[in-house]
Amino acid sequence: MQITALALVRGDAMSCIKLEFSCDQHFRNYNIAACPQIIRGASIKNILSQEDHSRDSAGLTYVYPVISRRAGGISIGINLNPNNACNWRCIYCQVPDLKHGAAPAIDLIKLEQELRAFLQELIYGNFMLARVPPEARTIKDIALSGNGEPTSVREFERIIELIGKVQLDFPLPEELKLVLITNGSLINRVTVQKGLRRMAALGGEIWFKLDSVTQAGRQRINHTRANLQRMHDNLQIAASLCPTWLQTCVFKLHGAHPDKTETDAYIRFIRMLLQEKIRIQGVLLYTIARPTLQPEAADLLTADPNWMKAFADKIGTLGIQVKTTI
Repeated sequence: MQITALALVRGDAMSCIKLEFSCDQHFRNYNIAACPQIIRGASIKNILSQEDHSRDSAGLTYVYPVISRRAGGISIGINLNPNNACNWRCIYCQVPDLKHGAAPAIDLIKLEQELRAFLQELIYGNFMLARVPPEARTIKDIALSGNGEPTSVREFERIIELIGKVQLDFPLPEELKLVLITNGSLINRVTVQKGLRRMAALGGEIWFKLDSVTQAGRQRINHTRANLQRMHDNLQIAASLCPTWLQTCVFKLHGAHPDKTETDAYIRFIRMLLQEKIRIQGVLLYTIARPTLQPEAADLLTADPNWMKAFADKIGTLGIQVKTTI
């Protein structure tokens, strides 16, 4: 594969770069409307950190880089909710001005341009050296996450197809994952399921949010009335279509960890999934690392490491893999 930068247009058209890609017998020309500070690497000087997951860190609409604690390196985020709209309101959410709603229409041409331009700079430019600490200079995943529920986007299947096409044109690590970070509430939609099948073909995986299995807990933490049976059914669908992990955020609320009622209910639910042979890859157990931007911010504290270890060990006795991030 050959990737050649042909021209950086100066003057009024400074934000446009034309790239020529040649891959096997395929040849494509792209005019990539990329943010000039990404291409030049001169305007942005802040070093990325685990504490900063700003969606505009690259100055783009859809694409943003973060250092992911759970992935262990650079995660290329795809923000499909630039309108800050979600169908849930998790009290630990770090999205500013969060509102109830769905993703807007996505400009697929712009998304592809941004992803290609950013990968070009990440792999062949000086972004890694200029903005990423040495210990994190590995591309770990491309993550559909952002400022709301990504599966609320109407173009979900086409976006997965687009990402897969772009990946073919770059020498990305073989172990790189395409990850969907989701609350799972819309997985019953046919268009979402088609996208999940495409993700599986690309070696992708789903991180399915499960913060509480009690009605009171979900209302308190996620502000959703979604019932447990719907969550169970959507989880079953997800796991049948694409490798699926449960992702569970734990923290202290009003100074207290989740009580025994919550943890026992969680264990019973996991045990039921295993008995039903629903193919869960494991549990991603983590705690808050950055301040929430929700009204409950003052009431939340990071979970104690010893409490997390004890809870993880309890889950692990069921014979399921648990990855803990503190």
